[in-house]
Amino acid sequence: MAERMSGTLYVVGTPIGHLKDITLRALEVLKDSDLIAAEDTRRTQKLLAAYDLHVPLTSYHEHNQQAKTPRLVERLGQGQKISLVTDGGTPGVSDPGRELVRQARAAGITVVPVPGPSAVACALSVCGWEADTFIFLGFLPKRKSRRRRILQEMGAQDRGVVLYESPYRLKALLAELQAELGDVEIFLAREMTKIHEELWSGRVSGLIAELGERTVKGEVTLIFKPDLRAQPEEQGWNEP
Repeated sequence: MAERMSGTLYVVGTPIGHLKDITLRALEVLKDSDLIAAEDTRRTQKLLAAYDLHVPLTSYHEHNQQAKTPRLVERLGQGQKISLVTDGGTPGVSDPGRELVRQARAAGITVVPVPGPSAVACALSVCGWEADTFIFLGFLPKRKSRRRRILQEMGAQDRGVVLYESPYRLKALLAELQAELGDVEIFLAREMTKIHEELWSGRVSGLIAELGERTVKGEVTLIFKPDLRAQPEEQGWNEP
């Protein structure tokens, strides 16, 4: 086992929308950090400004992680406290962060999770389905053949399937889902915890019709269950 070093990497969960969803512990950790490695420093700066926190920021995302990771690990090895954050949610879960965590642990550096909001947990909590077991796919591959294969594999599952999708690819994905698995029951959560939050439940055909020519914006979380036998009690939008 590698010798333990004095620095600490904090993997900090941050709000997926509403800034007040930050935890007291997360604020304390961020305030006490020597550096915050952020997916988008502009978005993280808004969070820091909301709580009058003044901590140096550095960008850390999928396009620069290969160059940045060794530098951050070096600073951790020198005893610094670094907080890793993304635009929202938990680093490393469909977001950058895994490589820094992996290399920090390999170097014997303490890695500490600081829990926060989760789009997966938020969507499951309000969909009304049994969520003792579920499959999380994150973002599906962009290549159509790979998406099709994954959806076909999910057709044999008797549990909820949770995934993220870009608003620009949502309608195409719904069409593929209907083609591969039929008119399954589906739950859509868009812009959760934000001003324009929308929740929709029903059959995939109904969602396709509902969206129509509408331009979809914002973060999208989808839940579907191929073998869901119960008929949906209601269909439509739920806007707080």
